[in-house]
Amino acid sequence: MTTKPQDFPRRTALAALGAGMGAALLSACGRGEAATGAIAPLKSHAPFPLGVCAMTAQMGDPQWAAMIATHFDRLTPEWEMKMEYILQPDGSLRFDAPDRIVQQARNYGQSVLGHTLIWYAQDGDSFQRLKGNRPAFETAYRAYIRDVMTHYKGHVDGWDVVNEPILDDGSDLRDCLWREVLGDAYIDIAYQAAHEADPACPLILNDYNLEYYPAKRKRFLSLVEGMLTRGVPLHVLGTQTHIAADLPRGAIRETLRDLAATGLKIHLSELDISLKEAAKNTLDFKDYRDAQRALYEEAAEAYAALPSAQQFGLTVWGLRDKDSWYNRKDRGLIADEPLLFDDAGQLKPVGQAFVKALG
Repeated sequence: MTTKPQDFPRRTALAALGAGMGAALLSACGRGEAATGAIAPLKSHAPFPLGVCAMTAQMGDPQWAAMIATHFDRLTPEWEMKMEYILQPDGSLRFDAPDRIVQQARNYGQSVLGHTLIWYAQDGDSFQRLKGNRPAFETAYRAYIRDVMTHYKGHVDGWDVVNEPILDDGSDLRDCLWREVLGDAYIDIAYQAAHEADPACPLILNDYNLEYYPAKRKRFLSLVEGMLTRGVPLHVLGTQTHIAADLPRGAIRETLRDLAATGLKIHLSELDISLKEAAKNTLDFKDYRDAQRALYEEAAEAYAALPSAQQFGLTVWGLRDKDSWYNRKDRGLIADEPLLFDDAGQLKPVGQAFVKALG
């Protein structure tokens, strides 16, 4: 049995409260005050929503909470809104962790981005048991989307409905349980079910490596064109922008230009720029710091240059370097530095360049 989020306050009613709570948290936390009190909120530099990912494990850290409340407009649950967390082996749903993230966001006058409903990498025992029965499988597939969407109806400002559907070489859709049973139509079905559950909610198609592989980007745009031609409810395109500091200059700008040519809103959805990936795990990042800064500037400038009507928002994938998924993976003894704030909560030079470029 699941519970609905109880009386989540509306963003407009809590904007002032959020700022006050953030200031109070900063005063209560000496490290947070030192790290963020001397700089203007990052969100004040962006005329569009500026987001960051969040995990419930981070919510007990006063510095993290203070910085999140101060600098960002939107939270994206990093993992705890995914099927792997919500869907239980018996087919029941649990919402405790994502509910906490939604409640925290509402407490601070922030919005929430739903991430994600259908992903090739996750399914679940209850779906595996149904894969020999297509009608029952489709009924359960639609029901999962409906139930999760309904649980958060009115409390999120968009959903990544299908995540990462395209192979990196651009040759085809990824193989997954959803495609095995429902065929290529699994994507259209997901968006139709999501729209039926919450007709007012913006629906997003999200993928990664679009900056690296023009063939993948072309196949992604072909999928988008087909969906729009078929009347599938699709409103936003997400480009994750998990990149390394050696990405050639201009690739981010070109990707955003190509996606914006569809006329849809654009979400730069999971931005981080790895030094370690560029340096191929060597100890010395000095040759890549300038390149990292230039890419952060390019991302900010290129996104800010989009027509305002197409700016759904820009989300960075982590707060401090120690919060990054790169540093939670088994990547040896060398810590990566892919984000805007360092481990102590100080805005780094690359973060300062990013903020300046937003303007």
